[in-house]
Amino acid sequence: MYKYKIVIITILFLGVSTLYAQRVKILTYNIHHANPPSEPNKIDLESIAKVIKASDADIVGVQEVDVNVSRSLNQDQAKKMAELTGMHYFFSKGIDLEEGEYGVVILTKHKVVAQRRYDLPMPRESENRSLAIIDVEMPGGEIISLANTHLDLYEENRLAQVAYINELAEWYSRPLILVGDLNAKPDSAPIRLLEEKFTRNTELNQPTFPNIDASTEIDYIMLNRKTNFKWLSYTTLDETYASDHLPLFAEIEID
Repeated sequence: MYKYKIVIITILFLGVSTLYAQRVKILTYNIHHANPPSEPNKIDLESIAKVIKASDADIVGVQEVDVNVSRSLNQDQAKKMAELTGMHYFFSKGIDLEEGEYGVVILTKHKVVAQRRYDLPMPRESENRSLAIIDVEMPGGEIISLANTHLDLYEENRLAQVAYINELAEWYSRPLILVGDLNAKPDSAPIRLLEEKFTRNTELNQPTFPNIDASTEIDYIMLNRKTNFKWLSYTTLDETYASDHLPLFAEIEID
């Protein structure tokens, strides 16, 4: 009789473990302030929103976002993207631009339980960069965090910025997903430094820039090494009109 109880308890335990494996769909997209490269004078935020919605991503990191800037029709692109996609949003300013702002956005379908913004270090004078982080409650109740950024063009600054991000990663025992346009190739010193704290996909990775005949990988989706997970997919999406970068999509399963 006790033997049967042990078997039943074991089955129930395995069932609970399987139940709590969390699948997460992630998208990162540098949207070039919604200016299609083939149409220099056009702003087409609807096409960007269409890409995001079609991906069915749970969490999205977006870079090069204008808020109340004349070149993008003085729209609050962060708020408008949220409205067009039906998602929650958090905007993180990089710089003031004209009477508005320019930076990065995180969008999510799920409940945002916290959000934070960090200015990234800048040893060499350049355009200010920020890091946005949100904590999201997934449908199963698990809290995961996503960080989104757009690193600087100067390698000296990128190295300082990834070192700072690595320090922040030490604070997280829960899953921390890092996405963004990192302006760095896979074999570069900034990416190698990030790999001390984060895992990137080295089997399915592919070029993300430019949008036509992409030849350079500078957009990434990574997870902190404290997270036990597996890649289910990792791919660029076939969208060459809306931006000068390709959207990058991944699906993961977190144990």
